[in-house]
Amino acid sequence: MRVIADCHIPFLQGTIDNIATVTYLAASEISNRTVKDADALLIRTRTHCNESLLNSSKVQFIGTATIGYDHIDTQYCLQKGIVWKNAPGCNAASVAQYIVAALLYMARKHSLSLTESTIGIIGVGHVGKQVAQMAETLGMRVLLNDPPRQEKEDLPHFVSIHEIAEKANFISYHTPYTNSGVYPTHHLFDQVYCKQLKKKPIIINAARGEIVDTTTLLNALHTRTITDCVLDCWENEPHISATLAQQAGIATPHIAGYSADGKATATRMMITALTDYFGINIQKINPFSIPLPIKSSIFATSNQMQDALYELVSQTYPILQESCQLKNDVSAFEYLRNHYPIRREFFAYTVHVKKQQLHVVPILQQLGFNIQYT
Repeated sequence: MRVIADCHIPFLQGTIDNIATVTYLAASEISNRTVKDADALLIRTRTHCNESLLNSSKVQFIGTATIGYDHIDTQYCLQKGIVWKNAPGCNAASVAQYIVAALLYMARKHSLSLTESTIGIIGVGHVGKQVAQMAETLGMRVLLNDPPRQEKEDLPHFVSIHEIAEKANFISYHTPYTNSGVYPTHHLFDQVYCKQLKKKPIIINAARGEIVDTTTLLNALHTRTITDCVLDCWENEPHISATLAQQAGIATPHIAGYSADGKATATRMMITALTDYFGINIQKINPFSIPLPIKSSIFATSNQMQDALYELVSQTYPILQESCQLKNDVSAFEYLRNHYPIRREFFAYTVHVKKQQLHVVPILQQLGFNIQYT
């Protein structure tokens, strides 16, 4: 079996080399010529699997180490009998960690109390559900919007995007990207929607860049129709708007889902799908382990709930530091993405709690932290 694999898929190298002849390439090197004799492709979002790439190739299977699959021409694959698999939910906890860090940072920056704030979550799939749970844990009022789910499941507690526009202090997008069908998500945030906003919300996009219209967002920041924005996904990645990157409160290079834990889950799901398709015993796969955090024991100096949470979460994920790196050089977008450092999720950390901080413990435990009393 011949496999072409993106060399930047974490933890992959060495895992399947004893069951296949594997060629590891940068995404820019994966082309019609290089995949011609491959039986399988293991990719990320940078590789667009369409007729241009796959025509006249031997490819039977495509595995993508991502939740999204809009980079795969599913209709073409269906016509050619090419099986593809994504990794739904693989990085949901990682994105939720990112959103928690963003919420706490924005609350601190704009002197907001999260327990007195409302967040509208647009898109309530694997990621949206996790974000909703985390937001509720932080004491926020949560409004949920997901028309496809509401239609299928009859969920009376879901609300319209118009109600979110009227009531939300934060609006966070977690939909897939679609530009057709009954519920297209292309430019969900546009001029029409922007005019409905009542609370000058903080806009968060950690889903897909094309969900938010760049021009509208820049204008909303300029006119103060919105208070601020947190952007991890951008139109025209990796060639993003330098102007928007500078004006965004937080600007990161599409890494919200890039925790080591989320990456490892995605890689395992992809390998499992590969071995299932080709009928290979998964026990033949070489296992891998996730590095521990450099500092797994953390503590907060503040006894105030929101300040203590900000201190602790920032030690697991320094979101402002990562934003500064991108703002300093937006042309480094792809480099920062491909050379992303190890980030572990909350469960990899133990919080040392003082007697004066006992009231924070239930929240920390719900977020996933381990607790040690001092």
